[in-house]
Amino acid sequence: MVRPKKHLGQHFLTDKNIARKITQCLGTEYSSVCELGPGTGVLTEILLENNLISSLTLVEIDTESVEYLHEHFHDERLHIVEANFLKTDLREIMESPFALIGNFPYNISSQIFFKVIDYRTMIPEVVGMIQKEVAERIVAKSGNKTYGILSVLLQAWFDIEYCFTVNETVFFPPPKVKSAVIKLRRNATEKLGCDEAMFFKVVKAGFGQRRKTLRNALKPLTGVLQSDHVLLDKRAEQLTVSDFVMLTNFVETVLQ
Repeated sequence: MVRPKKHLGQHFLTDKNIARKITQCLGTEYSSVCELGPGTGVLTEILLENNLISSLTLVEIDTESVEYLHEHFHDERLHIVEANFLKTDLREIMESPFALIGNFPYNISSQIFFKVIDYRTMIPEVVGMIQKEVAERIVAKSGNKTYGILSVLLQAWFDIEYCFTVNETVFFPPPKVKSAVIKLRRNATEKLGCDEAMFFKVVKAGFGQRRKTLRNALKPLTGVLQSDHVLLDKRAEQLTVSDFVMLTNFVETVLQ
């Protein structure tokens, strides 16, 4: 069967050495694993070599890829789901807990991570290959110009590690940018100490006009703020996760 076509911004990984390096980033304590966007199964093949994995679920939206996977892989531990990951209720196809791994389609990688946040009680670990620029934003710390919404929201619930950079030459077709592999491990935070829905709103509003001070950036959410709160005259990129929790609690009092 011919190689499946590129789909949804997907660049198929062709280098087995890189694939093995990616799988080695995944913790060994997970018996249930979900691979997102397996394509031609380069990662899948190596994951199936791991006898500690008792269930491997592949989520693939492209029909040609699904046919290819069915044709080339025959393992009782393997479950192939033809579906749009972003629209799938993961509770219907996975048992908790499970690890998520994959060569994520670049043009939906941010949406994938937002979904990971939604399912954070089920997903203790994520290993994903994404565009290098996005990876750098996710791992960035406060005070860095690349620090943004996704940095704060993911770092609130996950410890994040930049694993390694991947060159364009190991993909078909080669992307025009470098890639990177990052690893997320669920941290000990169960509750943020603030209203989580408001936390999301405050973070998004703060970075929505990131060059402005938070006093001005939050106006659409809070109106004019006359308070001398210490965080209001800073910019969003200067705040840590705990600062945003503090700011969220302040905003709650303003809106009451």
